[in-house]
Amino acid sequence: MKLLIFSDIHSDTKALEKLMEIEADYYFCAGDLVNFGRHLDKVGAILAKRADRMYVIPGNHESPKQIADFCAEFGLHDFHGGHLEIDGFHVVGLGCSNITPFETPGEYTEAELEQRLSAFAGLKPMIAVLHCPPLRTPLDRITNLRHAGSKAVRDFIEQEQPRYFFCGHIHEAAGVTDLLGECSAMNVGKRGYLLDLDEQRKAGLI
Repeated sequence: MKLLIFSDIHSDTKALEKLMEIEADYYFCAGDLVNFGRHLDKVGAILAKRADRMYVIPGNHESPKQIADFCAEFGLHDFHGGHLEIDGFHVVGLGCSNITPFETPGEYTEAELEQRLSAFAGLKPMIAVLHCPPLRTPLDRITNLRHAGSKAVRDFIEQEQPRYFFCGHIHEAAGVTDLLGECSAMNVGKRGYLLDLDEQRKAGLI
């Protein structure tokens, strides 16, 4: 069973087309397909090639309503606040980011993030796909070495300990991995990551 998770395409259609050439059982877009919600139709046609297996959450550059309408138009699955059972795992999704200085369309306060994440409490084993990274980890470090992630996301990971956690949002941390307790965490970026659950089992990792 293979899950392809990617984020932060920002209208790079060539990168998106390359991702859609990868064979997987499920595809998860962790947000920021475009910039400030503009020209979603251009990426929609590309994602539609994998529509039946494509699950999408908003980044901070899309509002939840924009993604809901977008998914309805192109036959994709709106996974914002979603929960799916795959191969013995609870896969959950939550889009948007904590508050940024840029006033983007998809932003929540820390209290809102905490409240929305509480819907996933107790689901084990879990694979979590979020747009926003946890605060003060390698996954949320920006160029000046400051951290821009969410405390609510960090608290959620520490408390719930998903087996796998995937995010985007901070471009400078794309491809970075970390171990947060028992949770394998990664900022996937637009190159994405293919999680092969069968290979993980063969290697004794799950």
